[in-house]
Amino acid sequence: MAASLVTLPMVQRLSPRCIRILGGNPGKFSLQGTNTYLLGTGRFRILIDTGEGRPVWIQTLKETLDQENATVKLAVISHWHHDHTGGITDLVNAFPQVQVFKNSPDDGQLPIQSGDNFQVEDATLTAWHTPGHAKDHMVFVLTEEDAMFAGDNVLGQGTAVFEDLFTYLQSLSKMKTLFSGQIYPGHGPVVEDGLGKISEYIEHRRQREEEVLQVMRASNPDNSKIWTAMDIVKTVYKDVREDLHMAACGGVLQMLAKLEQERKVKQTKDGWQLDDVKSVI
Repeated sequence: MAASLVTLPMVQRLSPRCIRILGGNPGKFSLQGTNTYLLGTGRFRILIDTGEGRPVWIQTLKETLDQENATVKLAVISHWHHDHTGGITDLVNAFPQVQVFKNSPDDGQLPIQSGDNFQVEDATLTAWHTPGHAKDHMVFVLTEEDAMFAGDNVLGQGTAVFEDLFTYLQSLSKMKTLFSGQIYPGHGPVVEDGLGKISEYIEHRRQREEEVLQVMRASNPDNSKIWTAMDIVKTVYKDVREDLHMAACGGVLQMLAKLEQERKVKQTKDGWQLDDVKSVI
């Protein structure tokens, strides 16, 4: 979560073939709002994500398409979270011919899997399954710009949350092999150095893991102390606002689960403690 957000306009042309339209849903976790993207230069366009269903979003999308003399041919959805899927109904009502593609599709939607291609004039997307933030999470590489639409795996400001840290880190490593340009994130401004940002995310997670282990080692010579995840949060995330501690606690639990897989910590009935065998540097 970023402390100070840059101001983003509701609609902005980011490149000759890419227009960003905000979802109209700014918030603590959605930053300036969900980014949705309109791709292509001709009559038919690709849409990435749909916001959470705020009326201002569909109205702005229709106005933008009128100005472009264009329509939405198909929509691709990065993942199931409501702030990315909530506008699908409004989209289908406004453009009844649109095809909606999503990994683990709902009724009326079409499936996406790794390697699938989507194309309109001047915009070619390739989809890749990159779970961790969500099981169905997809990213999309824009061939013409060697750029990536990273969904919520990478944000324009701050760091992302995840439901499975081990899988998320694997996905970040995979993403580094798929492109070399900028990132169009699911929230926040464009990331110019896409590969650098992913490397920064991976290193940030490594540092946080080490901080967790250091907290658990401190004043604990025989590794016997039991820690709850919130005990660790209040030390590791002491510089983070207290109203965000519960969200941070979820991340710490994911870190502990990963460290348990690596036999650096172990879970007890009361919490977590260092593994006697693997915890000493």
